[in-house]
Amino acid sequence: MTTPSLRLSPLHDRHHALGAKMADFGGWEMPIEYAGTVGEHAAVREHVGVFDVSHLGKATVAGPGAFDFVNRVLANDLRRIGPGRAQYTLCCDEATGGVVDDLIAYVKSEDEVFLIPNAANTAEVVRRLTEAAPEGVTVTDQHEEFAVLAVQGPDSEALIRTLGLPADFDYMAFATALWEGRPLTVCRTGYTGEHGYELVCRWDDAEALWGAILAAGEPFEIKPCGLGARDTLRTEMGYPLHGQDLSLEISPVQARAGWAVGWKKDEFWGREPLLAEKAAGPRRVLWGLRQVDRAIPRPHMSVHAGAEPGTEDVIGEVTSGTFSPTLKLGIALALLPPTAAEGDVVYLDVRGRRAAFEVVKPPFVKVSTR
Repeated sequence: MTTPSLRLSPLHDRHHALGAKMADFGGWEMPIEYAGTVGEHAAVREHVGVFDVSHLGKATVAGPGAFDFVNRVLANDLRRIGPGRAQYTLCCDEATGGVVDDLIAYVKSEDEVFLIPNAANTAEVVRRLTEAAPEGVTVTDQHEEFAVLAVQGPDSEALIRTLGLPADFDYMAFATALWEGRPLTVCRTGYTGEHGYELVCRWDDAEALWGAILAAGEPFEIKPCGLGARDTLRTEMGYPLHGQDLSLEISPVQARAGWAVGWKKDEFWGREPLLAEKAAGPRRVLWGLRQVDRAIPRPHMSVHAGAEPGTEDVIGEVTSGTFSPTLKLGIALALLPPTAAEGDVVYLDVRGRRAAFEVVKPPFVKVSTR
C-alpha cells in the first residue's frame, strides 16, 4: 500500500508489476528487492543488473561562471577534470566541515554543471547553493524532470551496446546520446564497484527505457535489482552512505574521504575546520570489519576492545553492517580510534554477546575492472 506522503518513481507501476517489496527510502517509495537481495546482488557481480535510482536528486547550476562557483563551494577540485567528465565531491558545512551531502558533479561546460545529490539531501544542497550563487548563476532543482537507471555488472558494456548507446569511454566520463529518438546521458558511473553505467533520461521516457533494458538484457541473465542489493554491493566496496558513514557529525577526514577534498584550493565550504582536523589528526577513523565469529553486524552496534560482556570498554560504533553475499560472512564499516590498525581484533555487541571481528581496509571483495 502506497503511503500518500511518499514521492513515486516514474517506474512505480513497473515495480509493483514485478512483485517488488517497496519501502520508504529518502522520502520515496522505492523497490528494496524483487526476488531476493542475494540473487540480485549475485547478478550484478556475475552478469548484469538494473536499478531504478530515480529518487536521486538532480540539479543544474548554470550561467556565466557556474563552473568556478561550484568549485568555490564544493570540496573536490573540478579543475582536475573538464567537460564530459564527472567527479565525486562533497558539500560540507562551512562552520564545522561536516558533510551535508556527497554527490556527483557532471561538468557540461564552463557555464553548466549538473549535480546528482542524494534524495533526502537535495533540497538542502539546492538551498545552500542558491543562497550562495553569484548574480547571473541559477540553481534549478530538477528532481522529477529526469529519471536515472543504473546498469551495473561485467556484462553491462555489452548490454549498453545492444541498446545502440555509446559504451566505450573511461570511468567517470559521460556522453549525450539518442535512444529511439529520445535524448539521454550515458554516464560511466555507479555505486557497485562493477563496470557499469547510469542512464539519465527524461522522466516520461523512463518506462520505455526500463523495458528495453530488461529485454536487451535477457541473453545476459539480467535481473531488476532493488536498493537492498545496492546497499550490500556498496558495502562490499567500502563505499560510504550519507547519513551512516558520512554526515554532519562524520567529517571527510574521519570517513577516509579526504581524497575527495581539494586541499590545495583557496576556497571551499568547510576548508578551515577540515584543515585543522587534518593537521591535528581525527579523533576517530572509518575502518572495515570482517567477521571472525559468526555474526551479522548492523548499524549502531557498539565496538569493544575485549571479549567479555558487561565490561565498559566501548571503543567505537558500526556505521554500516550487513551479510556479504559474495563472501558469505558479516562485514561492516565502523568508526574506531585513530590507534586502530589493520589486523586488530575487536568485538561487537550482538544482542548481548561479544563477536570477534578483524579490522581490515576495504574493499572487502575484488571486482571487475573499471
